[in-house]
Amino acid sequence: MSKRKSEMADKDQKKKLKETTTTTTTTNTDDESTKTTTNTTLTAEEWIPKKEKYSERYYQILEKRKDLPVWKQKEEFIEKIKSTQVLILVGETGSGKTTQIPQFVCDAGLVKPGTMVGVTQPRRVAATSVAKRVSEEMDYELGQEVGYSIRFEELSSPKTFMKYLTDGMLLRESMNDPLLSKYSVIILDEAHERTLSTDILFGLIKDVIKKRKDLKLIVMSATLESGKFQKYFDNAPLIKVPGRLHKVEIFYTPEPERDYLDAAIRTVINIHEDEDDGDILVFLTGEEEIEDTCAKIQRECRNRNLKPMKTLPLYSSLPIFQQSKIFDTYKERKCIVSTNIAETSLTIDGIVYVVDPGFSKQKTYNPRSRVESLLVAPISKASSNQRAGRAGRTRPGKCFRLYTEAAFKKLEPQTHPEILRSNLSAIILQLLRLGVVDLVHFDFMDPPVPETLMRALEVLHYLGALDDEGNITKVGEIMSEFPLDPQLSKMLIASPEHNCSNEMLTIAAMLSVPNVFVRPKDSREDADAAKKAFDHFDGDHLTLLNVYHAFKQEKEDQTWCYDNFLNHRSIKQADSVRSQLARIMTKFKLPLLSGDINSRAYYNSIKKCLVAGFFMQVAKCEKKNQYFTLGDEQSVIFHPSTGLSRKPEWVIYNEFVLTNQQYIRTLTEVKFEWLVEACPDYFNQGGFPKKSKDAIDRSKRLMR
Repeated sequence: MSKRKSEMADKDQKKKLKETTTTTTTTNTDDESTKTTTNTTLTAEEWIPKKEKYSERYYQILEKRKDLPVWKQKEEFIEKIKSTQVLILVGETGSGKTTQIPQFVCDAGLVKPGTMVGVTQPRRVAATSVAKRVSEEMDYELGQEVGYSIRFEELSSPKTFMKYLTDGMLLRESMNDPLLSKYSVIILDEAHERTLSTDILFGLIKDVIKKRKDLKLIVMSATLESGKFQKYFDNAPLIKVPGRLHKVEIFYTPEPERDYLDAAIRTVINIHEDEDDGDILVFLTGEEEIEDTCAKIQRECRNRNLKPMKTLPLYSSLPIFQQSKIFDTYKERKCIVSTNIAETSLTIDGIVYVVDPGFSKQKTYNPRSRVESLLVAPISKASSNQRAGRAGRTRPGKCFRLYTEAAFKKLEPQTHPEILRSNLSAIILQLLRLGVVDLVHFDFMDPPVPETLMRALEVLHYLGALDDEGNITKVGEIMSEFPLDPQLSKMLIASPEHNCSNEMLTIAAMLSVPNVFVRPKDSREDADAAKKAFDHFDGDHLTLLNVYHAFKQEKEDQTWCYDNFLNHRSIKQADSVRSQLARIMTKFKLPLLSGDINSRAYYNSIKKCLVAGFFMQVAKCEKKNQYFTLGDEQSVIFHPSTGLSRKPEWVIYNEFVLTNQQYIRTLTEVKFEWLVEACPDYFNQGGFPKKSKDAIDRSKRLMR
């Protein structure tokens, strides 16, 4: 089957390359309008025309571009990429590779008429911010000649010849266009981050370039195991670009720090008191930690009567307009407190001091317990060096590592690839949709352990995406079209049966955006009181439904959101996501139905639909109100954010959170009979541990 798909795609590609492009010319006169159409073959220069007149800002930026290290190797790069199909480029921080290399590709005439250069980024904020920068450099309007594509948001046009997109979006595009015929050149940037989607793209594109000799591939990174990548891509040539780095002094702590947060705050204050002018960059692990640290730094400055300092948070779920503040110029010193998003994805000029506690949040997955968690873990040496490099962009800088030199030497050389520590269900479904049947022999750079693959196939089978032979079903094909986790996709597909499609679209959209509830440090009690007004008796999924309905009733008023401690941008984003999901439902003729809110069965129908997707994420209340997850018997407690104040016998949960406690978050009460109805095979199988089997048997006896 996969061979037939590939042959058809090959024919389509050859046909497209033979076709000429149609151009239309319209001439207006005083008395008539004449339209003439001619068939001409566009050259690369005509497809990406040089503007007759550039703005003054264009020339100002051009002079700065010429100072970038990568500019000095422009001719070498163009010569090499013209003579080879795959090129590995290692460019140090500040070399300008992310913004300049795609423009060099266009200057070299490698972007064929009607096609694009696609540049992948591991993070959404990087895709959008870099696209904006490049559009300014080329003197184009963002969304026209230069665009971007991230999950649930695309800004491009028929004129787009350069597109920045997340690796996940390029992977989704390959489902409908296996040979990626829209692209003449693909640039996989920040390859060292080895996200799940990037690793899959490596294998897919490696196969595509064998079939499309006209497609160029450039793999770029700041810190890369170049030998490993060259070997994977059949000994592809390598270019190394030095960074625009000044000397950076490294300081270690003499003894291990007990509390890295306190140590980070103390170090920032000491820098502010004792060091020369220059902005500060602090690396922390998550949103709550960052917001708390920003507030404490400000408070400490006031208590000590120090000069004012502007503290700015930076993390991926922060609204774009707030993220952009880090690039602004301020009279006072700037202190940016960021996740590892500032490690490679963003370049912030003016940073002279870096404070590095040596930790980041990493996704981990246990295939036996099916638990995926974000855990705080030590960074790698490569990440540590990347962080230090941020201090030397504009002048000599200093990096304060809040760990000992001995601890640094014990760090792993590179961060473990995400594919070795992730739940692969969504990725496996996409591969199967692409016609990749032999998963075991798929060309992974680092193959995942067989148990993880087997667990992913098992989950997809229970969800109905795969049949008993392991082939993708019609339901599975539809599930793969939704840019969601398989559980959420199955929930939407099942919703028409329960007459609640519109409600489930809302819940799925609200679960796909950053947290809609705002809880400021200085107004926590007020925020919690405001949230209680939306809390639903049966659980958190229905609370999200209440919030969305209230938002619509208040005509999407921003002031109302502020007064009720709601993130207006997140809910607006959910509204946009909902519309896109509804279009996919309509495409597959899944009816958009709404339940009768006055009916006694209204909320039960919604909960049954939730169960259709999340029947494997269940916890049961045992003696003394202690909850255990079904199947792996993890002892868990409700997350403090839940609005479910009582202790029902059975709950489904959306997320397992592992910190100092094992929490389950976003909960809704369900009934055991609904679980059995959703997937009898799962609850009748004999693979559960004894306690889980006993709990199921007791529930079945009670049902009788």
